[in-house]
Amino acid sequence: MSVDRLKRHYIEAMAKHLPPSASDLQLVDIDGHAGDILLERRADLSVQVISNDNLTESTLSDDSIDSVVAYNIDLTTPLLNRILNMMRAGGRFIVVLSKGDVSSEYVDLLENHGYVRILVESAVDDLGVLIRGEKAHTTDDTLARIQQVATSDADMLDLSTFKGRYVHLLVRQTPNKPVWKLQPDEKIQWQAVTVQRNGQSIILGFSSLPKAVGFMQPAVVEGVIQDINKVGKFSKQTASDWTWDVLLNPTIDAIRDDEIVLIEIDPDTAEAPDE
Repeated sequence: MSVDRLKRHYIEAMAKHLPPSASDLQLVDIDGHAGDILLERRADLSVQVISNDNLTESTLSDDSIDSVVAYNIDLTTPLLNRILNMMRAGGRFIVVLSKGDVSSEYVDLLENHGYVRILVESAVDDLGVLIRGEKAHTTDDTLARIQQVATSDADMLDLSTFKGRYVHLLVRQTPNKPVWKLQPDEKIQWQAVTVQRNGQSIILGFSSLPKAVGFMQPAVVEGVIQDINKVGKFSKQTASDWTWDVLLNPTIDAIRDDEIVLIEIDPDTAEAPDE
């Protein structure tokens, strides 16, 4: 395998470790090795390249970045401290080293600098090392964590002026099983949540996965919606072509008096879910 091809595989391995985010995932790419390749896998990234030499002097605000990625850098104390400061709670630092072995020393290193939920594994086919660490959340409440991310996107947006790339829907999938468990005569069907107003179906859309989950959890608890088992992800262009209007980032209070109706939607028009 060529060096360039192997490097691409190393960087693509980072994609599945990117954290849930608002409609645009704010990503810092140290030295610019990874951003373009990751954008091929995740079109919802807003990438900012900063050189390793300038990272500690950067003017980025603390607690403002969803993820920092790097390829083949030295994990120095100034670098690790600066990255931890710039990331929001739950933000992830992901680095791939093309040389080296999986070792608990990397766990100890990140742990000693304040990182949590640390993962160290082979990057690609027992080659290289992928290291991931998170900035600690300020709460142990999972719903509160989701809501912290969800508040990055405003409520009650207009789809026509929405700058995000995807619209997420609350979906009831039947049968509720993974594709690999389907019988030959079974077919996945999706029904999306809508509200009925003046005889028209208005589909409930959300700017990000955290925004959708942040709405769904309390809505289920309050009995506003029920039997929803999936969040479907659609491109903004697909959403713009729907015959239904879209109520983007609704609040529970905004729909509390509406009738909730499920409508059929084609799962084949959805995007692949985030890894």
